[in-house]
Amino acid sequence: MRTGLVGLLGASFVLTGCMGPTYGTGKSTGEQLVEDLGNAAMFRRSNEEAKNIRYQPRGGLVVPKDAGALSEPQQSVANKDNPAWVESPEDMRERLRAEADENSSNINYRSPLASQGTTTRKLSASEQTAAYREARRLQMGAYADKRRYLSDPPLDYRRLPEEAQADLGEPERVKERRRKKEAKAAKQSGSSWWPF
Repeated sequence: MRTGLVGLLGASFVLTGCMGPTYGTGKSTGEQLVEDLGNAAMFRRSNEEAKNIRYQPRGGLVVPKDAGALSEPQQSVANKDNPAWVESPEDMRERLRAEADENSSNINYRSPLASQGTTTRKLSASEQTAAYREARRLQMGAYADKRRYLSDPPLDYRRLPEEAQADLGEPERVKERRRKKEAKAAKQSGSSWWPF
């Protein structure tokens, strides 16, 4: 029983080796498997030559004799003290709040925070409707002039080909008339989907 099982296992390895791909190694998969298992189970003696290698410490830094010969490194321009640095929204809000607190007793002072996004004049009903429709259109994503958000697809993906814009398809009335005509013709010819 045991020898038959070993023979069957050996035959399967041989057949697998004949049939399988070589994966660029020039050996069948069975041969590669046996070799890999042999390498995994093989004991090697320690390599004495590798232990006797003497590593030298790294050399010291090369420093010029005259320390004044080196130029000073450039100061980083990417810091908050740079006058060209863009003011962050948080800093701007804090600055405007402090400015509003300082002018709390001034009657003529109007804070930019209070008037943000508003106009001083009253809108007419038609202007309010237009503003509402524009805001709703932007909210629904029904704009194709430019990308407003990173989640918007590129403009080329939103444009229809010219022939697709011109082709509106067959009108529904024409389709309905055609269906009724075909149904009437099928009914008159005697063919029906009900076989009885």
